[in-house]
Amino acid sequence: MTGPVPQQTDLDGVDGGVGLTALLVAAARAIETHRHDSLAQDAYAEHFVRAAPACTHWPVRIEQVPDGDDNPLWGRFARYFGLRTRVLDDFLLQSARTNARQVVLLGAGLDTRAFRLDWPSDLVVFEIDRAGVLAFKQQVLTGLSAAPKVKRVPVPVDLRADWVSALTTAGFDPAVPSVWLAEGLLFYLPGAAETYLVDTVDRLTTGGSALAFEAKLEKDLLAYRDSPIYTATREQIGIDLLHLFDAGPRPDSVGDLTAKGWSTSMHTPFDFTRRHGRGPVPEANDALEGNRWVFAHKPRP
Repeated sequence: MTGPVPQQTDLDGVDGGVGLTALLVAAARAIETHRHDSLAQDAYAEHFVRAAPACTHWPVRIEQVPDGDDNPLWGRFARYFGLRTRVLDDFLLQSARTNARQVVLLGAGLDTRAFRLDWPSDLVVFEIDRAGVLAFKQQVLTGLSAAPKVKRVPVPVDLRADWVSALTTAGFDPAVPSVWLAEGLLFYLPGAAETYLVDTVDRLTTGGSALAFEAKLEKDLLAYRDSPIYTATREQIGIDLLHLFDAGPRPDSVGDLTAKGWSTSMHTPFDFTRRHGRGPVPEANDALEGNRWVFAHKPRP
């Protein structure tokens, strides 16, 4: 971006629907950042929240929440996002320190990993998302005089369009090992779109590459409609996640990757709560029960 873009364009994509969930995650990262026992630091997160009129009243510190960690949204759910951020940070950095020279963030949203993580100097981070989302993010970061720590290439394209051509035109090289991230993305997509995305990642990657994504295993998402997390998200900030999630059957992406020769592992978030000593633990009527974090590696020939 070469200069300020019109306000209407700045908010296009983040002021409603799935785009608004990017601000929810940013608010959660801000709350996590200010905790004394923080698992992940994102100094930019609260600035995104404050820049969008739809969420200027949202908290960015747990002390701003009257019931604190007892609040299902800003306590437990936000802690979940903080844990997810840390786990995926670790995965990306480990991949970059071993094989990957390219990072591809699918549905990057308000991800600031290019700015806040200590990457190898020769790495390139590609951020794929809708033009309005990337423009809003860039305006906020420009206002903060933020500079990425490595080469960062925004790729403004909808994942429902020809994002492969956009990515390769932007400089992505399929012959160079890469690590891909679909964080909080796939369950918003129809099953066929998820299958296409996973197949495309396989086609665009060479040996030594890696992929991480989040999946949901529930056969019936509405079974958790009255769970504390989804109820609080609807009532406190007006985001009905179950309405935004695709209700169709999910493909077996782990099985598909395994069949293609990838090594895969699948974990519950609670596995990492135990590892780090912080994060959500299982509850009754738990909307997080079906969430899985998947890590896949493509072996070298």
